[in-house]
Amino acid sequence: MSQGLVTTAYIVAAILFILSLAGLSQQQTAKKGCYTGMAGMAIALVATVFSQDAHGLGWVIIAMLIGAIIGIQRAKKVEMTQMPELIAMLHSFVGLAAVLVGFNSYIYPMDIDADMQSIHLVEVFIGIFIGAVTFTGSLVAWAKLNGKMSGKPLQLPNKHLLNITALVVSFLLLLWFVGAGGSIFALLLMTLIALAFGYHLVASIGGADMPVVISMLNSYSGWAAAAAGFMLGNDLLIVTGALVGSSGAILSYIMCRAMNRQFLSVISGGFGGGVKPSSTHTQPQGQVAEITPAQVAETLKQAESVIITPGYGMAVAHAQNAVADIAAKLRAQGVKVRFAIHPVAGRLPGHMNVLLAEARVPYDIVLEMDEINDDFKHTDVVLVIGANDTVNPSAANDPASPIAGMPVLHVWEAKEVIVFKRSMQAGYAGVDNPLFFMDNVRMCFGDAKNTLEAVDKDL
Repeated sequence: MSQGLVTTAYIVAAILFILSLAGLSQQQTAKKGCYTGMAGMAIALVATVFSQDAHGLGWVIIAMLIGAIIGIQRAKKVEMTQMPELIAMLHSFVGLAAVLVGFNSYIYPMDIDADMQSIHLVEVFIGIFIGAVTFTGSLVAWAKLNGKMSGKPLQLPNKHLLNITALVVSFLLLLWFVGAGGSIFALLLMTLIALAFGYHLVASIGGADMPVVISMLNSYSGWAAAAAGFMLGNDLLIVTGALVGSSGAILSYIMCRAMNRQFLSVISGGFGGGVKPSSTHTQPQGQVAEITPAQVAETLKQAESVIITPGYGMAVAHAQNAVADIAAKLRAQGVKVRFAIHPVAGRLPGHMNVLLAEARVPYDIVLEMDEINDDFKHTDVVLVIGANDTVNPSAANDPASPIAGMPVLHVWEAKEVIVFKRSMQAGYAGVDNPLFFMDNVRMCFGDAKNTLEAVDKDL
């Protein structure tokens, strides 16, 4: 394939990647966005593999076949609730690839002018650093989400000083590496520091902030890919890495804002996993009122407006189809039914939207928090299904709460709230929820799928 044809293919692929991101920004066009991105990647792979600069075609095809077989098998088996940990694992591959490309570019440098040598060395050093941090950080995130590691944050003495020291020493090693014309000792020492830094950075972050961490690592993997593009002289890899890096950074910002968190606060060790309430924080007290599925069905029959608020518990229980059936039956009886989605409901933004789309819930009744939060006070019944932290009134009413200031869905303002939950256990942030003790709230305990199917049958 001629260089001109390769360049044209890269331009087409880059445009498709941009259109893919645009499609993924709306629920109605998300599937089209996925196909557009797949088409762009197919064009990019064909153009790269069959370009004039490519060598070892047989080895490349063998590697692609092995990767495709593993990827297809893994994707077929993964549950929606396991998607964040799969993404974390894929990020680790990108980080490792950037490290290997960096060392390859150091050992077999491209033909460049002498005055560009220092710039090339900086590219190699930064690419390996970002890749190493992404590699170990992503593995830790995968292990935490997979249950291989505790979700509690690692609390080493002077952990912030350790992180700053790692960055300062790495910068000094960069100066040494470039000044010495490419010292292998400086490069290897930095790689070890970066691997340890990536491990400590993510291990120090608690479970409640893991969604932000996954998004942050997504951004890191993009910049690692862009760095690899510079080292390989591949323009499309630079563009693709920049798209992934910038979109991941924007997503991290959106998630931090939705959780009332500062990005620097998250990466320096957030509030997740084993939170200890402050001495001034008021513990929830009172009696819990229970309700049976049959009583839930009767309550819904008498309602004129219903808002359904799903959370991670709905995903774990695979209850989305039962929820969709209930919503369809109520709408058929003239009840106004809508869904309220918190930006960080589940483990990733869009998690609940995907599950509801899978259950064929109409897009137009699935609303974001800002669109529906003012409507709870005018609603007869709210069904909270497996959500906890995202409906915790402490965030809005208790300045001493660990999640104070976090935007939440004001479900307690409705006339009646029914919470579907396995137990009274605290949510992912480890903070007790006073919602369960309020006078207008009743609890329907049990597996969400079983209880909602019983409600659906009674309806």
